[in-house]
Amino acid sequence: MQQEEFRNEPLTDFGREENARAMREALMRVKSELGREYPLVIGGERVKTGRTFDSTNPAKKMEVVGRFQKATEELARAAVERANEAFQTWRYTLAQERADLLFRVAALLRERRHYFSAWMIHEVAKSWPEADADTAEAIDFCEFYAREMLRYAAPPPLVRIEGEDNRLEYIPLGVGVVIPPWNFPLAIMAGMTAASFVTGNTVVLKPSSDAPAIAYKFFELLEEAGLPPGVVNFMGDTVVDHPQTRYVAFTGSKEVGLRIVERAAKVHEGQIWIKRVVAEMGGKDAIIVDSDTDLDDAAAGVVASAFGFQGQKCSACSRAIIVESVYEPILERIVERTEKIKVGDPLEQATGMSAVVNQKAFKTINDYIEKGKADGGRVVAGGGSDGEQGFFIEPTVIADVKAGDRVEQEEIFGPVLACVRARDFDEALAIANDTEYGLTGAVYTNDREKLERARREFHVGNLYLNRKCTGALVGAHPFGGFNMSGTDSKAGGRDYLGLFLQAKVTSEKVRPGYTQTEKRGVI
Repeated sequence: MQQEEFRNEPLTDFGREENARAMREALMRVKSELGREYPLVIGGERVKTGRTFDSTNPAKKMEVVGRFQKATEELARAAVERANEAFQTWRYTLAQERADLLFRVAALLRERRHYFSAWMIHEVAKSWPEADADTAEAIDFCEFYAREMLRYAAPPPLVRIEGEDNRLEYIPLGVGVVIPPWNFPLAIMAGMTAASFVTGNTVVLKPSSDAPAIAYKFFELLEEAGLPPGVVNFMGDTVVDHPQTRYVAFTGSKEVGLRIVERAAKVHEGQIWIKRVVAEMGGKDAIIVDSDTDLDDAAAGVVASAFGFQGQKCSACSRAIIVESVYEPILERIVERTEKIKVGDPLEQATGMSAVVNQKAFKTINDYIEKGKADGGRVVAGGGSDGEQGFFIEPTVIADVKAGDRVEQEEIFGPVLACVRARDFDEALAIANDTEYGLTGAVYTNDREKLERARREFHVGNLYLNRKCTGALVGAHPFGGFNMSGTDSKAGGRDYLGLFLQAKVTSEKVRPGYTQTEKRGVI
């Protein structure tokens, strides 16, 4: 079946009353479903363990979103084994069939777009636009990866050798453990899961304990679309060490990612492969503001990048590195814009920023604000917090941060922006590169030579010029970083599915009189 060219899903205009009304109705529907108990799903079988944990609303911490099962190590092993059994048949399903299933998933997501966004608003306190963009990205991943699977399934050209029939085919790896984050609980979770099963692999999905409800709703959607039992298993624990685990796809903190890499490197009894790890592990992202630029445009980009979804994005701008001659004027503009952000209940359409994800994050972020002040930083906006009803922290700007300070070097993952003064563009670029991360970055300047120099020397996986450093679009901005930011996996790009496949070549000597067929099998 011929598919139209891929196009990114448009964002919802909530300024139109019919769209705002549809979102309010979705929020009410989800509210009526809060507090339910959900099982593990292993090989299609629903399992309750009698030991549960609650997912709660960060903005209303006493509100239970859902109750989920704690898994045992035995059940986690069983999930890998059921996935391995399913792999023995799923691996031979035609690529077109798997792609068609993913197109159905995308269609169902599009049909229930506001419903899925409403779950994110309740479970992780996303604002309406942030939740809508997350759902749009999930649809994009499904649409894009379905088309990419068809491309990978087509026979790639090889050098012709007289008297031989040579073929290169991409075949699946096996059982994958998918460990998504809570900050893009639909988009990244759906993207890693979809990439896994559309390529013919099977999955043990371990969602974040801060966002399991959204993952379960997506799992139900997969079942509705016709995914066979055992191809994706919904789990409360993972077995990275299991000898039948073939790869791990992870998005999260550097510390957890490095532990996964270390564990995956160890060969266990019965294991016959080197486990593959696809990891995206965070960043300490900077926006450089040069003297020759539109300061209002730069300030808007910095604030949007720093405080969207409470700064809880691996791509968020946590450092504004400003050339000295425009430091005070742009700092004034940043503060002015920051103070206009409305912090409140994510259920309200006007809310621009809501609560951070949990008590641990609340404490860690507040501690970093104190560290910033202790190191000589000057809080010029925000700095306050309220943890009584939910985990609310004001969008905070710390001025006069020095290169090397803790808030300038360490990932905070919250609404805290460190403003650093640089003598000139040379020093700004040096400061930007002087961390262990290399995920996103941006440069605002009208100087073409400096933009080209940034292309060469700003060492990040995703660099943005004269625009904000968040908001990567599937297909247009393949996403993934350098250094301790991960394996530069480039999610949403044309290389990504190759991480879930392996190439196999067959070469057949052609007998005299043999007619070579043009037909090729697909994985």
